[in-house]
Amino acid sequence: MAPDPKALDDIRMALAQAVGKDADEALPHLREAADRLTALIDESMAEALLSGKVSMRAAGAAAGLSENAVPPRLARTRTLGAYANEDGRVTAAGVERAKYDHESGTPKPAPAPAAAPMRFKPRRRT
Repeated sequence: MAPDPKALDDIRMALAQAVGKDADEALPHLREAADRLTALIDESMAEALLSGKVSMRAAGAAAGLSENAVPPRLARTRTLGAYANEDGRVTAAGVERAKYDHESGTPKPAPAPAAAPMRFKPRRRT
């Protein structure tokens, strides 16, 4: 499945809002674009795995990620998030189960609440 055109448009819009601004004013828009691009990469990896066209290792390598970085990112996706284990990772067994459910028409299990990616939080406002 091709990337969602709306997601690509949202990334373009966030980047366009950064154009012509000073670096300090552009940063929030660039961060938004980066977050949206990361989510799109993660969804694309999940869809590629679900289609069976690539392995988890190959999907991670194509996205420029280490093998250990892929499972937690898959756990944050709509496509495979419901197959995450209690550690917040989608394993190869979870991917196989998702493929089986997808092919048989079985609905996905209820997803666990997704953990947001870690972000820096300053201790002080200054």
